[in-house]
Amino acid sequence: QCLLSGLWQSDTGCRMAVSVLGKDGSFSGSYLPGPATGDSEILTLPLEGSQQDAGLVPQPTFSFTVRWQLQARMTAFLGQCYMGTNGEENLHTSVAPPRGSDSPAEDWKATR
Repeated sequence: QCLLSGLWQSDTGCRMAVSVLGKDGSFSGSYLPGPATGDSEILTLPLEGSQQDAGLVPQPTFSFTVRWQLQARMTAFLGQCYMGTNGEENLHTSVAPPRGSDSPAEDWKATR
């Protein structure tokens, strides 16, 4: 069974710590960007999210947001937890770093 709570590290060196999941699947934690961001001044950032009920599906989906305090922006992550052949848990995520737009007509430019 995939359990999201715990410590995780990405291929790019980003790290996150996820608290114990609430009964409703909610969680909070912290996120530390890796060397790929190129910003050595960034501190640990708060994250908040929700996971699909792992009791109902063997490989649940999840989402969370990270609030970049000094840069007044947020990043959304969407992913799924997979069980590996050796019983290890692996998270596969997509990232949506919105840039914002000046008008609703140009909102398509807001996500890279």
